[in-house]
Amino acid sequence: MNQAIQEMIRSKAQIAKAAKRVLSRTSVDVRNGALLAMADSILTFKNKIQEANQIDLEAGRKTGLAEPLMQRLALDEKKIARMADNLRQVAVLPDPIGEVAHIRERPNGLQIGRVSVPIGVVGVIYESRPDVTVEVSALCIKSGNGVILRGGSEAIHSNTALANILSETAEREGIPGAIQFVDITDRQAVHEMIALPDLIDLIVPRGSYELVRYLMKQSEVPVLGHADGICHVYIDQAADLDMAEEICINAKSGYKVAVCNAMETLLVHEKIAPNFLPSMCTKFAAEGVELRGCEKTRAICPDLLPATEEDWRTEYLDYILSIRTISDFDAAVEHIETYGSHHSDTIVTENYTTAQRFLKEVDSAAVYVNASTCFTDGYEFGLGAEVGISTQKLHCRGPMGLEGLTSYKYIIYGNGQVRT
Repeated sequence: MNQAIQEMIRSKAQIAKAAKRVLSRTSVDVRNGALLAMADSILTFKNKIQEANQIDLEAGRKTGLAEPLMQRLALDEKKIARMADNLRQVAVLPDPIGEVAHIRERPNGLQIGRVSVPIGVVGVIYESRPDVTVEVSALCIKSGNGVILRGGSEAIHSNTALANILSETAEREGIPGAIQFVDITDRQAVHEMIALPDLIDLIVPRGSYELVRYLMKQSEVPVLGHADGICHVYIDQAADLDMAEEICINAKSGYKVAVCNAMETLLVHEKIAPNFLPSMCTKFAAEGVELRGCEKTRAICPDLLPATEEDWRTEYLDYILSIRTISDFDAAVEHIETYGSHHSDTIVTENYTTAQRFLKEVDSAAVYVNASTCFTDGYEFGLGAEVGISTQKLHCRGPMGLEGLTSYKYIIYGNGQVRT
């Protein structure tokens, strides 16, 4: 074990914890001012950010990083502008801290209420996406939490540049130490983070299935996240087929194939499958998507590869899609319940009653009617940004924004009451 890494992580956690106490004394105006200054800094130093990003991209090309991951890694002017916009959007959101609710007076005169408070110190362990550095920092500053960021090796130069810009700006604005970044790629850093329950209050993983499952099993610190994103699009017999094609292509094309809210399985009602699947499969082929189908699907589109039982349980994060032709609505819901990961699922239908049944019966963090699953995102949900997406049911579910970064404590006012 490398003692220096252990000491470094503990030191960063201690600094973040001390910064959380400073944040608790700052006004929302100070926090918002810091976020706006950070947005300006991102744009001011965009050339520096892109220079660092080019080093990561070149390394990714040399190591054969998959094209969807390369697209997520790349920081062009549009992405950098969106980073700055994320910071500004979070700045204008209501203050999530200090709201007192549920005040009630007991028969003995005690007044008991609840007040929203920061979680404390949040450790975020993530891969490939440098924009996570900005989103998480913004939400933690706004919600009064200290944060420790540990990005993946694929984006180490991009993340380092961004974290330095953000932390230096925050310190200049009167919030020192709140953003801590682990600038080494040694995996021991992760092991040390998840072994500090006395200093880190929550771990949020963002990355591969293997990473998330490992952290959920090994961490001594509570972990909030999702293990995988097996998302479904169900094309009902009452669907508008033109709309259905557009939704399917959006949910499984471009860089979006490598995100957790991408469609991995397409379910099609058998009554409309002969009219829908041939054209749909042709369009998928034009997008470079490899298609795997059940027997009913391959009877309609014989060029498809056969789908196996394992395909229904797989999050591809790639240009691969499994397709199943099903007999009715109940069979679609049963398939989602059996094989899905309770992340994001959508129905395409013009039947109001069927749509309402889908919303009620599908037990996922985000359930859609006539829209792409790719909207499961803090920015798209109006949260400004997200720390991650949770498929758990305790604390928070779905995109984790400001509210998900808060807890509460009871406050009690008395005038001398004692318990007998």
